[in-house]
Amino acid sequence: MRSKSRNIATVQGMDRKAVQMFLSEMADEWRAGDMKVIGVTAQGSGPPDRTCTAGFLRDIESGDRFQIYLEEQPTDTSCDLDASGVDAACASVMEQIATGDLVVLSKFGKLEAEGRGLFPAFETAIAAGVPVVTTVSPKHRKAWQAFAPDAVSLDAEKSALTDWLSRQA
Repeated sequence: MRSKSRNIATVQGMDRKAVQMFLSEMADEWRAGDMKVIGVTAQGSGPPDRTCTAGFLRDIESGDRFQIYLEEQPTDTSCDLDASGVDAACASVMEQIATGDLVVLSKFGKLEAEGRGLFPAFETAIAAGVPVVTTVSPKHRKAWQAFAPDAVSLDAEKSALTDWLSRQA
C-alpha cells in the first residue's frame, strides 16, 4: 500500500533512545489533554552485550510491555530481534486503531521494510485516516519512502509536532 496522504509524520534529529523517550512524553501529554493516543514506543534495551539494540515495546494505552529480543542470541546473525514480540505488540495496537485519534508507532525498521512487524498497524491506521507519528531507521529509509512517499519529516521538537498535529483535524 502506498500512502498518498500527509497525515504521517516521521520524527528525526535525536538518537534512538532519546527519540523514543520524546515520543512517549508527547503521547503522555496528548493523552492528558483528552486525546486518544494509541500505539507503542520502544523502551529499555536488550542485554547489554548484544549488537542489536532491541528491548521492549510499551503499549501506550495499556502500559503492557512486549519483549522484542531473543533470550538466546542467534549464531548466524548479530541481530537478536524477536519478531513474535513485535507481532504481539502490533496485534495489541490493531485492536485499538479504530478508536484512536493518533497512532504512535515506535519505528519503521527491518521488519516493517519486509512488510512484517508493525507494518499492518501502519497500513490500518493510514487506511482509517488516523494520523501516524513514527521514526524511520536510516537503513530502511528507501523502503519507507516507497511505502509513504508523502510523509512529513519533522524535527524532534514539541512545537513542530504540535503544529503538525493541529493541521490533522
